[in-house]
Amino acid sequence: YQRRVRGVERLELGGAVGSLQEKIFISSGSEVRGFTKRGKQFLMFETNLSDTIKSMFISGPDLHITGQYIYNMYHNCQDTHFYLSCDKINDMIGIPGSGKEIFPVLGCQDRVLRVLCGSELLYEAEVPGAPETLALFDVMSGFGHNNLIYGTKDGIIGLCTVNKDNPCHRWEIANSNNLGGITAIDTYDVNNDGVSELIIARDDGTVEVYSITEGQPKLITSKNVSESITSIGAGLITSPAHPDVVVSTYPGHVISLTSEVKSHVAQNVISPSARTKLDDLKKDIEDLKRQVLAEREKYQKSAGSDSAISAVVKFHVNDKFTLNPVDANYLLSIEIQMPIENVLLQCDVPIDLLDVERNSAVVSHSACDPEDKNYLLATYRCQANTTRLDVKVRSIEGQYGTLQVYITPRIQPKTCQLRQYQIKPLSLHRRTHIIDGERPMNTLKLSGSFSLGEVHSWIGYCIPEVPDKCPSGESITMFFQSTFLDTQLECNYKQGAVEFKSDNISTISILKDVITKLATQKKIALNITYELCEDSIPHSLRLIHPKLDEQLLLAKKVQLIDALKELSMHEPNLDFLSPEYKDIIQNAEKLQAAFKLQPCHLERLYGMITDLYIDKFKFKGLNVKSKVPMLLEVLDNYELETLIDFFEISAV
Repeated sequence: YQRRVRGVERLELGGAVGSLQEKIFISSGSEVRGFTKRGKQFLMFETNLSDTIKSMFISGPDLHITGQYIYNMYHNCQDTHFYLSCDKINDMIGIPGSGKEIFPVLGCQDRVLRVLCGSELLYEAEVPGAPETLALFDVMSGFGHNNLIYGTKDGIIGLCTVNKDNPCHRWEIANSNNLGGITAIDTYDVNNDGVSELIIARDDGTVEVYSITEGQPKLITSKNVSESITSIGAGLITSPAHPDVVVSTYPGHVISLTSEVKSHVAQNVISPSARTKLDDLKKDIEDLKRQVLAEREKYQKSAGSDSAISAVVKFHVNDKFTLNPVDANYLLSIEIQMPIENVLLQCDVPIDLLDVERNSAVVSHSACDPEDKNYLLATYRCQANTTRLDVKVRSIEGQYGTLQVYITPRIQPKTCQLRQYQIKPLSLHRRTHIIDGERPMNTLKLSGSFSLGEVHSWIGYCIPEVPDKCPSGESITMFFQSTFLDTQLECNYKQGAVEFKSDNISTISILKDVITKLATQKKIALNITYELCEDSIPHSLRLIHPKLDEQLLLAKKVQLIDALKELSMHEPNLDFLSPEYKDIIQNAEKLQAAFKLQPCHLERLYGMITDLYIDKFKFKGLNVKSKVPMLLEVLDNYELETLIDFFEISAV
C-alpha cells in the first residue's frame, strides 16, 4: 500500500469483540484503511489529526489513535473522545475493563503511563524510563489480569497491573549490560511447556526470551542479529512442531530464529507443494539480483559520459543520541539501509569519544584549533557491509554546543547527510519524579518580564528531556537528577518568575550563566537573587568521594599486579595471600584495562571538584582561580576530610 510516498506507520488486527481478529488495519499519515484477509479494502477513513498517526489499536467499532501529543477515539468513524498530553506519546495500548469498557494507556516521553477513561485522565503511573513500547501480558503472569509490560528507551523492562483505580508495579528488569532500548514486545510459548514466554527486541539487534517463574522473570536465551529490530512476532512458521521467533530489521531483513535443535531437522518436513513455492521464490530472488546488477553496470557506463546528469541518492538515517544513566555517557547510534563508508564527527565544545565493544570501525583524529570553536574532528571508517555504527560520547556539564555528524554511504554517486545533536549545558541530567527533600539545597530565583513559554524554552535549552510543548497551567514544576553524581534539581516556574533548587552549587551556577545570556539576547532584564547552603558543599564532595576513591584504589591495585604475578610464578600455593590479593591476580587484565581509562576518569572528577570550588566563591564575589594549584595538590594526596577543610578555610 503506497499513497503519496507515505509509508505504513502502524498495522493492527481487529474485528468484532469476542470474535477472531482477522481484519487488517493500517495507518499512513493521518489516514486509516481496513482490509479483509483476502486483501479487499472495506474502509478508507481520513482522521482529523494534523500530524502522522504514531500508534493505533482497534476494539470492535472503536478506533483509537494517537499523534505526537493527541489521543483520539472514533466510534464507527465518529469523533468521540479526545485528550491532549503534556508530553510526546511514544506508544498506546488498550486495557480491557468490565464489559466492553476499554482504558487507553499512553506511554509518554516524560516517564509516565497515563491511563484514560474516555476523554478524562484517571491517573498517572511513574516508570523508570521513557516507555517506548507497551504490550499486554495476562497469561500465567501470576498477578491476575490487566498486566501491562512496558519497555523503555534506555532498555528497562517492567510489569505493572493497571486497573481503573491505581497501578501496581510488580517487577522490573534493569539494563545492567548496557543493551539497547526496547523496540518490540511479544508473548508466545516458544519452548512448548504450556506457558507463554516474554519475547523482547532491542534497537541494538538483541532478542531476549524470558520465562515467568512464580511471577518473576528469568532470562532463558538471547541472540543478537546485529541490526536494529523494528518488529517481532512468534508462531509456527518453518516447523509444525517447533515455534519460531521472527524479527524484521531496519535494513529490511526478515530473520527467523527457531527453537528446533539443528540435529533434529529433517529434510522431508517440507511438503512437495511448499518445496515448489520455495524454489520459485529463490528463482525470483536470483532474477531480481541479476536485474539490479545489470542496472548498476548500466549506470557505471553512463556516469562517465559528458551528457550524464548525476542525481543525488536519498537515503534514510535511523539515528539516536541517548543518555545512558548507568555510565553517564551518551550513545550515538547511526544506522542506514546500505553499507556505511565513513562517518565524520565535528563538535564545537570539548567532548570525548569512547570505544564500543561491538564497533569494528577504524577511527582517526585530526588536529583542531579550539580558538575557532573546533574541539573535535574525527572520522570513523567502516568495514565492508557495515550498516550500523555506535559511538559513546562523554560530555562536560557547563560546556554546551552542537555535535555534527556527516554520514557517507558506500554508494555512487557520493552523497552525504548531516545530522546535528545538541550538547546541553546540563547534559548529564535526566527527568525524575521524586527527589529527596532532606538534602541541603541552594536556591536561585529569577524574575522579569518574560512569558511562561519563554522561560520554558530557556529550561529546555539547558536541560534534556524537557517537552518541546509548554505544559498547560499557570505554574509548572519539574524534577531532574544527575546521572553522574546523583545530585538533584527542582524547577518551579511561571510567567515572570522561576526558581531553581539544587544540592550542587555548580548546577545553580550553570543555570544562572546560561539563562542570563539567553535573556540578554532577547533584551529582557532579570532580577537575580540566590541563597547558598554551606552544607551543600561537603554534601557534594561526599557524593564525589566514592567515585574518586575507587579510581585511586584502582591505581594502587595496578601497582601490585607485577609483584603478585612474579610471586605466583615462584610459589605454587598462594593460599597464604589475602582474598584482596587473590582477587587482584584473578582480575589483572580487567584492572589494567580500566586503568588505561583512568586519566580520563580522574580528569573528569578533578574538573568537577575544581568547578565546585570556583562556583562556591564566585557567588560570594571572590575569584579563587589562583588557588586552583593548591587544590590540585590536596587532590594528589587525597583525603575527604582534608578536602572539605580546604574548601572551608582556603578563602580566608
